[in-house]
Amino acid sequence: MTQLIETNRRELMQLVGGGVVIFFGLNPEIAALAQNRPRYPSDFHAYLSIGANGRVSVFSGKIDMGQGVYTSQAQMAAEELGVDLSSIDIILGDTDKCPWDMGTFGSLTTRMFGPYLRAACAKARAVMVQLAAKRLGVDAAKLEVKDGVVSVTGDPSRKVTYGELSQEAGIAQAVDDAPQLRTPAEFTVMGRSPERLDGVAKVTGGAKYAADMRLPGMLYARVLRAPAHGAVLSHIDMAAAAHDKIVAEWQRKPSTLDQETIFAHLVDNAKDVHEVQTKGDASGAAAQSFDAVYHKGYVAHAAMEPHAALADVKDHHATVWVSTQTPFPARDNIAKALGFEPKRVRVITPFLGGGFGGKSPHLQAIEAARLSQVTGKPVQVAWTRGEEFFNDTFDPAAVAKIRAGLDKSGRLSHWDYAVFAAGQRGATFFYDVPNLRVRSIGGLAFEGDTTKGGLHPFGTGPWRGPGANMNVFAIESQIDALAAVAKADPLAFRMQHLSDQRMKTVLQECADAFGWRGGAGPSGRGVGMALSIDAGSYVATMVEAKVDQSSGAVRIVRIVSAIDMGPVVNPEGARMQCEGGLTMGLGYTFAEELRFKGGEILDANFDSYKLPRFSWVPPIKIVLVKNDTIAPQGGGEPSTTTTRGAIANAVFDATGARIARLPMTRERVLAAIADKGKKA
Repeated sequence: MTQLIETNRRELMQLVGGGVVIFFGLNPEIAALAQNRPRYPSDFHAYLSIGANGRVSVFSGKIDMGQGVYTSQAQMAAEELGVDLSSIDIILGDTDKCPWDMGTFGSLTTRMFGPYLRAACAKARAVMVQLAAKRLGVDAAKLEVKDGVVSVTGDPSRKVTYGELSQEAGIAQAVDDAPQLRTPAEFTVMGRSPERLDGVAKVTGGAKYAADMRLPGMLYARVLRAPAHGAVLSHIDMAAAAHDKIVAEWQRKPSTLDQETIFAHLVDNAKDVHEVQTKGDASGAAAQSFDAVYHKGYVAHAAMEPHAALADVKDHHATVWVSTQTPFPARDNIAKALGFEPKRVRVITPFLGGGFGGKSPHLQAIEAARLSQVTGKPVQVAWTRGEEFFNDTFDPAAVAKIRAGLDKSGRLSHWDYAVFAAGQRGATFFYDVPNLRVRSIGGLAFEGDTTKGGLHPFGTGPWRGPGANMNVFAIESQIDALAAVAKADPLAFRMQHLSDQRMKTVLQECADAFGWRGGAGPSGRGVGMALSIDAGSYVATMVEAKVDQSSGAVRIVRIVSAIDMGPVVNPEGARMQCEGGLTMGLGYTFAEELRFKGGEILDANFDSYKLPRFSWVPPIKIVLVKNDTIAPQGGGEPSTTTTRGAIANAVFDATGARIARLPMTRERVLAAIADKGKKA
């Protein structure tokens, strides 16, 4: 085992060149999670190098798809190293240079990888101080570091730079335990909002994406696709050497499933039951009960950049430039498809034009690699928008059934929650209730292979806050309905049932910023709220909406969202992530629902699949709740999860109509208003 580690370190030293190289081991629990093994492999190491010119190369297996980690990871490194941010060079998602990583998803970069990147850099700083102490002939305790220069405290003329120290060739230090990280009170780089390091390249068109890559003699490929998922090729005539002139016959799999019948199918066929929470007897009677069923359809990722890859396979090696959130799994899957060992495949990840979970799969890279192997030339595969929709791994359709009740005093007495096909993320009930049962039925099935007859008629996968979007919508809608039954102010009702002080603080800061006025709903004002705990962060979102009850049109007037994500690495970046999540949630709330018939995808472009427009976006205020008592948490997904519930509750407050199905189209809003009238 030790020999393997040392061999890998020698190889890495050759890759990054001379200077000081710092290795640090990944948390065993994280690596075990990534590999589904009891302990992590010994060759999983993240590292950085300090060159003779004083520049610092930081290598990370994460990727940047617009969320800003290209800058925030550099900030973390600069902070702990004690160097200027401008001296950092970031290399992301290169499987020959970067440490193994399971992928960029789940808001894991800052909260899971961040502490180990910071630990490596803090250790590097300590190593440089020790080297400087020896060079300057003073005790290390008498030295200080600023902008990559180690100097004697009180005598700044006695100094040595990191670059000078790095010339002591062959130095490699292993981090065996985590050194002391700088506290938020000591931050000079973290907690600031510098210009994004990738900003100029992106706004001037200089940034390169997978579809921009070019190699001499490369070929451009199109792949013949089935007309529907599950269809089997029965005959093909390729006499005409043109994609559009190929004659192919397919046998389609009979199916009655569409966007209306899918919900009964999910409830009838979801089998595996996972008990998420149990307490007391949730099946008992309540003084006042309120039961409801909530639905949502399939949602596409619809990133602006379609999947693309350029593969160059030669001499039993492959280099693949690919738009993917999972470079290392991509490497392994490409290697398997080519019959290569993984070490013979190098994946290089350029910038991504959005991902949202949809670029976790990498079929286009496998297609390009196989075609390059066959032709002996570099091959690029860039999907059309139609292929992007057809091959997408959609956010799954889901159903949530809730039985809930109040006691005679108007407090929650029972909560019985069953969610089908959305999984347990966001399903955990954080309100106080004596009788509780939460079940996840069918799990959150990410089914990329549609030939095996799974729960879904086509591929499904993670979508920004997977599962939590459905669960938070259903839970927060139901909590709001119970508040109305109890004739209680929605804010006061939630506060009454919260013992988690962190959540109460976030909710109060949101209410203060929003200017919440108390009162039971429906008040006619069109205000609503939703709470969520996701990716280690606590979120409260409040919305004001106007509803045209003659047309069903809903206009969002303003949104306020408060989030406690612990110490914030980059405040402006955090706000942008929250604003982006809320904006993306508008599409999920009002328009996005895949149309399909069996395995046939009926949406092929944005003429029928509607995304949120700029005209939909109201003023948004983000409140970053200060909390320096914990480590930095996730910021890319949490705000997204609250959008639907807050808007649904605002619509109820405006109209008295409860919306139980997403998206809230005008037709569904009108139907809910009409149904309310019938019940009245």
